[in-house]
Amino acid sequence: MANDSLLDRSRTVAGPGYNRWLVPPAALAIHLAIGQAYAFSVFNKPLGALISGDVNKPAPDDWTPTQIGITFSIAIVLLGLSAAIFGKWLERVGPRKAMLASALCFGGGFLIASLGVHLHSIWLVYFGYGFVGGIGLGIGYISPVSTLIKWFPDRKGVATGMAIMGFGGGAMIGSPLANNLMGYFKDSAPQGVAPTFIVMGIVYLLFMQFGVWSIRVPADDWKPAGYVPSTEHNAMITTANVSADNAIKTPQFWLLWVVLLTNVTAGIGVLETASPLIQETFSDGAMGAGRGVTAAAAAGFVGLLSLFNLLGRFFWSSASDKLGRKMTYAIYFGLGILLYALVPTLGHGLQLTLFVVVACVIISMYGGGFATVPAYLSDMFGKYQVGAIHGRLLTAWSTAGVLGPLIVHTLHEHAKEQGLTGAAAYQNVFYTMAGVLVLGLLANLAVRPVKEEYYEKGPVTVEAGGH
Repeated sequence: MANDSLLDRSRTVAGPGYNRWLVPPAALAIHLAIGQAYAFSVFNKPLGALISGDVNKPAPDDWTPTQIGITFSIAIVLLGLSAAIFGKWLERVGPRKAMLASALCFGGGFLIASLGVHLHSIWLVYFGYGFVGGIGLGIGYISPVSTLIKWFPDRKGVATGMAIMGFGGGAMIGSPLANNLMGYFKDSAPQGVAPTFIVMGIVYLLFMQFGVWSIRVPADDWKPAGYVPSTEHNAMITTANVSADNAIKTPQFWLLWVVLLTNVTAGIGVLETASPLIQETFSDGAMGAGRGVTAAAAAGFVGLLSLFNLLGRFFWSSASDKLGRKMTYAIYFGLGILLYALVPTLGHGLQLTLFVVVACVIISMYGGGFATVPAYLSDMFGKYQVGAIHGRLLTAWSTAGVLGPLIVHTLHEHAKEQGLTGAAAYQNVFYTMAGVLVLGLLANLAVRPVKEEYYEKGPVTVEAGGH
């Protein structure tokens, strides 16, 4: 026990007078690192040219875009599965040990993947970045959330937004870092990928240590100074606690699972198609010679979406503290349905500025959905084991990570086979995603308070996760 005492949850309990605003930076250190996953596409072309050395003329032995894309899919699937599997363990051992496990897996995944690149073994890349790194993603994603909710009972939406906005912004750091490193190492290794993976693995492992060693949990009886729980009865916010095992037996859990699934699936409809969509819709042929959207401008559009993905996570989750979680999701879905249905019209009408504005609002709500759901779960099931419940709910993200791209690519390829181009080639994608959001709206409307039969009987120790 002496060897791992520094990692024990009891060593992270904050003393009297501790400033709770020191906790969000620890959470951000984890999420800004693992958010690099959103920038994985920066490796697609270099990984596909390790043999040929030319990103535009791949050799027969080079990996195909489909083979490379599977890496990201594995990582997202493992994110959800590991969050579900290790959620109760996290609640028992505390955030420090979980964050360290996340850092070791995420950083180690890069190192294993670098060996796969060096040996040109796609299966080793799958195992490293996809499997091991994906486990790091899942544990790291949920590890700060329940801690922040306990520190900010008066601002649960703000708390979760502060952490999860980091995941949305991770690509803004990871993408230029990877590009610069690959450029630096290009002369010493094929496309500079293998040494880039090594450096990024070590950098992220070290960067995440700030979160590991600075995280603190509140004492059992701690409350914010001057905090008085609202005396107004809100049926949608429970004062009881529901365990993770009981939560998955409730209809509320599965309704929220559908809510997250549909919000993420539809959001991927924009993220997956962003660059080719805006280039094909607003091409020189449609806009006039020299007036179409260039590849560089499309990259700027993707960067703008990343910014709104980040900002939306904080803005919408903070707004949910005032609006309520159910109302906030009603806005996501109601407004989202209208905007998704409007996108093809804007494309046909060549309304570029409005098109960009609508896409940014859509992505802000996509990011907001991720940040609002932990507070929604805390409202419905209490703070007890909320990290474990959140972990199990993230299997909806894993499902959407497969379902969203499948819908997009299938519908787009079918449209191209019919000879459709530009906005017409994507219109069924957006109409279908609007239909997906209708399902989410209905699921959200059906959410009701959890019945008392699922409540924990007697007092529980929140920080210990009941152990």
